Amino acid sequence: MVKEVNEAMFDEEIKDGVALVDFFAVWCPPCKMMHPIIEQIGKDYEGKAKVLKVDVDKNEQLAMRYTIMSVPTFIIFKNGVPVSTVIGAVPKNELTTRIDEAINAK
Repeated sequence: MVKEVNEAMFDEEIKDGVALVDFFAVWCPPCKMMHPIIEQIGKDYEGKAKVLKVDVDKNEQLAMRYTIMSVPTFIIFKNGVPVSTVIGAVPKNELTTRIDEAINAK
């Protein structure tokens, strides 16, 4: 399941476990292209990792906090700490490999 989050709930959502956060914009063609991939990852990792979306236009403070310069930007968090960043439209396995690494890291 993919959940859209805002600044008020963001820290609570990422504090425990692994989370893939998709920083996106509704006007962004590569973001639209990645949408079905993110939805599939959300299904594949249900119960193992959270998949969250942040609209950078509605959550400018979060975008600035993580220095989001282009969308889509994907940040993988483990227990609230960013452990991996991927910028741009990428193949699904680019993201799932990094999620798996974060899940399996000690």
